Amino acid sequence: MTFVPPFCVENVLLVLPEQGLVAGGVRVEGGRIAALGPAVRARGGEARLAGGGRLLSAGLIDVHTHGIQSFRYEAGAEELVQAASVLSAYGCTCAYPTLLGTSTPAFLTLLSETCGALDRVRVVCLPGVHVEGPFLAFTGAGCSLVPGDLGLLREILAAGGGRVAAMSISPEVANIIPVIEALVAADVRVFITHTGATLKQTQMAIDAGARHATHFYDVFYPQPETDLGVRPVACVEAILADRRVTVDFIADGVHVEPTAVRLGLYAKGWENVILITDSNVGAGLPAGEYDTPWGFRIYAHPERAARIIGEHPLAGALAGSALTMNRGLENLLTWFAQELPAERVWAMATANPARLMGLSTKGVLRVGADADLVLWQGPPLAPCRTWVAGVCVFAAAE
Repeated sequence: MTFVPPFCVENVLLVLPEQGLVAGGVRVEGGRIAALGPAVRARGGEARLAGGGRLLSAGLIDVHTHGIQSFRYEAGAEELVQAASVLSAYGCTCAYPTLLGTSTPAFLTLLSETCGALDRVRVVCLPGVHVEGPFLAFTGAGCSLVPGDLGLLREILAAGGGRVAAMSISPEVANIIPVIEALVAADVRVFITHTGATLKQTQMAIDAGARHATHFYDVFYPQPETDLGVRPVACVEAILADRRVTVDFIADGVHVEPTAVRLGLYAKGWENVILITDSNVGAGLPAGEYDTPWGFRIYAHPERAARIIGEHPLAGALAGSALTMNRGLENLLTWFAQELPAERVWAMATANPARLMGLSTKGVLRVGADADLVLWQGPPLAPCRTWVAGVCVFAAAE
């Protein structure tokens, strides 16, 4: 562990979801928060940083991200390390690289190499990976569509070496209940996605241990109306009606209409709504045209997502999210300005994802928590400084 001399950040507004925005300071010792509150000041001989009255929050946590800028996690260990090096510029101090699960030997090799590289990264915390698939009912992201297979699941978990933290599944896939139960037994979070499941199929998956819906509303298809005038109730309603299930949204205003995000807030409460980016190539880059490794060009824009351009059969279609965590949080703060105090919106990017993933020392400002911190400026919302375990990993130019 790198030795970090104690330091104190003074004159900040501490973002405390359960209390409010509290004026004070934070002392960091040994990579953890040693003290915080209105009376905290630097001691004699201790390094001091003047916060200038700015917001200081716990670092942002992204549980669903495929890449950033020109990097994608699917490209292997070296690109994973490069991608991680830029996340702190967007206030993200913890992330779960998301790989598209397939039933091929090549995927098992990629998963093994990716998980083996997680501990090489020091500038951001990568506790594990999120595998999207292969037990899904609908594609749209290049993942395999295969029935539930405990043998294949065992191969995937073995290749991950204990670092598969979450897996996304579809409730209607054949033989999925034993897969969900096996994932729960292995302490892997089960996310619901890419689905058009019936009410009963979704409820059975939830009862088996699926407790979260990822990129909710995106690739969540309704059942057809078979009784004229009777609106079908299916996967979306089952998830909204069950308080055991948390949800996350791509808060770019394109993938999900803000009204649907607001519905999620009213159905779930602020503690159970989470911000993700589902980011890919183009996220964090200036608006413009970019090449991709998939053989087509995109136009990426932080407010318009990424779309395929040029002579392509799917020109105009979405090609992933161009969202970063700070931009998504800023959108939520705007959308929910009348519904929630700001500090509770911040929880959607900090405390709520930490609780989902069982990260007891992250996502919060409290004594003993990891000193994963962000000092903010804006609008637009952007980090002045970002710390991971008390080490400054990003400092904006003056």
